[in-house]
Amino acid sequence: MRIVFMGTPTFAAKVLAKLVDAHEVVAVVSQPDRAKDRKGNAIFTPVKEFALSKNIPVFQYEKIKLHVDELKAFCADIFVTAAYGQILSQEIIDIPRFGIVNVHASLLPKYRGSSPIQAAILNGDEETGVTIMQTEIGMDTGDILSARKVKIGGMNTGELSDALADVGGELLLETLSAIESGALKPQKQDNSLAVSCKKISKDAALLNWESSSQELYNTIRALNPNPVAYTLYKAERIKIYEAECVDCKGEAGKILCADRKNGLVIACGEGALRIKKLQAPGKKIMSESEYLNGNKLAVGDYFGK
Repeated sequence: MRIVFMGTPTFAAKVLAKLVDAHEVVAVVSQPDRAKDRKGNAIFTPVKEFALSKNIPVFQYEKIKLHVDELKAFCADIFVTAAYGQILSQEIIDIPRFGIVNVHASLLPKYRGSSPIQAAILNGDEETGVTIMQTEIGMDTGDILSARKVKIGGMNTGELSDALADVGGELLLETLSAIESGALKPQKQDNSLAVSCKKISKDAALLNWESSSQELYNTIRALNPNPVAYTLYKAERIKIYEAECVDCKGEAGKILCADRKNGLVIACGEGALRIKKLQAPGKKIMSESEYLNGNKLAVGDYFGK
């Protein structure tokens, strides 16, 4: 099929990589390049970078709704979206003969919205998955075309995103074949089971040591690689990338251990966390042993102050 692909982050780029080997991707639409390097040069979105490497034309619209005629000119059979980042109007949805399908990183109707991967980890879910849905007006409310489960285990958001993208890309190819053959039977979502999730704010990254160790463990995984959970120690912001729950007790935020043998252990409202990877201001990401080699932390001091 002739396909216009719309997506922006790494998740979408991995899905696109599966798609280009099986179908004719005539154009790629991505969000404008907003990130910049230290010299002020624009950093391409992951989808744009991949598309250009395959010599696929890339279009970056500030407001896609203003470019209906351009989208019609591609004469695509179907549009595919994956974490694109803009709402599509009915006029755009009606352009391709097979409509628009979206690769969504959750098992709909659970986790409609912009942060389904983080939401699943934050809530301590044991599994999540990918849904291929038919796009309609409404936030992830369209008919379910196919879905596949993925175990979460101890993965963080970056790791789970990669796993879901791999599964989603394969599932997308199967679904497109079924659409083309007419074998697909869409299923309505049960709106009574819908769970919504919002974009993760940077404010959510500050760890509250009054929370349980399990809650903080989930938060640290959910916010890795972005925006990254952090705590304060003597007014410095310490980013925490990896931790594990341990069976210790103490006053919330109190440093219980800080040596190479026992590691860096912080008491929580319930249980405790051993910090495995962290980053001090202006320094590289370090293991706990590397950090403790160059930083003296006193048992009895507190994180979060």
